[in-house]
Amino acid sequence: MERVLKLLTILFVSLIFCSTGLAKETELIGAGATFPYPLYSKMFDVYNKEYGVKVNYQSIGSGGGIRQLINKTVDFGGSDAIMSDKDMQEAVAPILHIPICAGADVITYNLTGDPELKFTPDIIADIFLGKIKKWNDPRISALNPGIKAPDMAVTVIHRSDGSGTTFIFSDYLCKVSSEWKEKVGRGTSLNWPTGLGGKGNEGVAGLVKQTPGSIGYVELIYALQNKMLYGTVKNKKGKFVTSTIASISLAADTDLPDDMRVSLTDTGAADGYPISGFTWVLVYKEQNYADRSEEKARQLVKMLWWMTHEGQKQAEPLHYSPLSKKAAEKAEKLIRSISYKGNPLMK
Repeated sequence: MERVLKLLTILFVSLIFCSTGLAKETELIGAGATFPYPLYSKMFDVYNKEYGVKVNYQSIGSGGGIRQLINKTVDFGGSDAIMSDKDMQEAVAPILHIPICAGADVITYNLTGDPELKFTPDIIADIFLGKIKKWNDPRISALNPGIKAPDMAVTVIHRSDGSGTTFIFSDYLCKVSSEWKEKVGRGTSLNWPTGLGGKGNEGVAGLVKQTPGSIGYVELIYALQNKMLYGTVKNKKGKFVTSTIASISLAADTDLPDDMRVSLTDTGAADGYPISGFTWVLVYKEQNYADRSEEKARQLVKMLWWMTHEGQKQAEPLHYSPLSKKAAEKAEKLIRSISYKGNPLMK
């Protein structure tokens, strides 16, 4: 009897170790962009329930996600910014940009009476350059007749962390303002001419809500979730456009390169919203690194395929624009190119 009990104990302990190993093997770790965090939270919850694979994603900003992927401390990074050539070289091995959806930065503000404001590219640039200092500036008033703007200081709110949201915003400003391009430039982190910094989209949204007379930029979903005002923006074709799923999709209706490292800002589409951009999952093309198992690499590829196919139905209810057919086809080719020891993980 004692021998039977010992055998049962050994079997039980073995089962525990096996199940623990399996749980580890089917847990994927990611970090990066806050821009798609509401969507990723939903996607990963659904995926876990359907396939039993836990995905732990930390919303730390695109800059942090890129850094952790380069350091090989995560299975994938999340970014709204295209990786720079310098970062790609530092990674040594090729990194793929898998598009997941498109979204947009909106110009949100905190003014008494909740006026619906219009913004032109030059006014946006000059506000964030610190050149427009009052809400009743003649240029804002002329653009918004019938709205009595207050004699109140403009307080700029921007991101304090490395951020793809900032990259999209600064990329747009570089295209529409030569002064911004020369003095500030584009990037995930900037030397801001003026304003207060908030960490993450959540931090910027919180500061704007708490600060009368403030203005900032956040991803559309954060403005909607927090019931914040956001303005319409004049696009390249001269039309004032509100950020919607439809106008973001139209911005993405453009020629797409095979590597999907593409900017959507300042779109030429007549009805496209001009501060739009893709968000990407970043992964190493060759998955045999840092003692990774082939099974873990295969689980990552399966998840990416699901995110760009079945998972797309989660996008629109959360105010993200699903991948167009053209973008989805590009994503498929990229995912099919992921390998382990040189062998494709998808047959």
